[in-house]
Amino acid sequence: MASIPQVATAPTMYFIGVTTTKSSIMRIFPEWMKVLGFPEAKLFGIDLPIHATKEEYRAVVDFIKNDPLSLGALVTTHKIDIYAAAKDLFDELDEYAQMFGELSCISKRNGKLVGHAKDPISSGLALQRFIPSGYWQKHNGGVMLLGSGGSAIAISSYLLSKDKGQETPQRMIITDLDMKRLEEIEHILQDVNRKANVEYHLVTSHEQTDELLSSLPSNSLVINATGLGKDRKGSPISDKAEFPRDSLVWELNYRGELDFLHQAEKQKQVKNLRVEDGWIYFIHGWTQVISEVFDIQLTDKIMEEIELTSTIKRWRD
Repeated sequence: MASIPQVATAPTMYFIGVTTTKSSIMRIFPEWMKVLGFPEAKLFGIDLPIHATKEEYRAVVDFIKNDPLSLGALVTTHKIDIYAAAKDLFDELDEYAQMFGELSCISKRNGKLVGHAKDPISSGLALQRFIPSGYWQKHNGGVMLLGSGGSAIAISSYLLSKDKGQETPQRMIITDLDMKRLEEIEHILQDVNRKANVEYHLVTSHEQTDELLSSLPSNSLVINATGLGKDRKGSPISDKAEFPRDSLVWELNYRGELDFLHQAEKQKQVKNLRVEDGWIYFIHGWTQVISEVFDIQLTDKIMEEIELTSTIKRWRD
């Protein structure tokens, strides 16, 4: 069972994950809260096993809901499961939470418990930093999303949004080991953009994934959204996999073994790849939730200070 405090003694935000003590947020959070004017605020990690029981998820949400100084939480890994197990405990669920069937943020407003799916916003902000303006119209590259969980849903929904007009990828490949998850993301993306060219592949071996990767043209975007290389060892591709030339490679993880990231870096020069880890995604993901939990408006000046503080703290540690 998750370790939940009996009562919060200071304004507290929770981090609901798998190995929360290993996250950089535990060191960076106090520095951020000084910048944001809440130096007394605390962050408490709640570790749950992957696909925990319904009772465990409900106990965590119920505690946050009823403890006065527990202000909210950020959820990783368990986004879909916690929504399925405890959505009835929320007074309000935002549009993205209902559309995607997941929760990445828990907050309180006017006595109500509110559930949010913030990943479409934070992934969009991170992608704006990573993908050059006009990239998809200039190039005929595709996208390969390794994994179809919450992060993949948010990223694909952002990339395929009908609001972007012609500035969307010509082809998208989404892979997973779980057919149910592939069916879930397909259902969501049909609502996002029915005309988008998306392929859904159930993969059971590295060879299958490597073959799909080799089918991408140059100037593509390849994303590891499986979680492999962070809390679980390994990579979704083999060491024999070939990345498409002149492409963008995004490892969503920023900590752990990062096997996928290292595989891409070995081909960086010869394939002219731009390789990024999940650090900026991490910053935007957390700050979007913190702003909701503490009811803070994030200005450009605040974000600049937070990014500077984060980068200094990351490399110093």
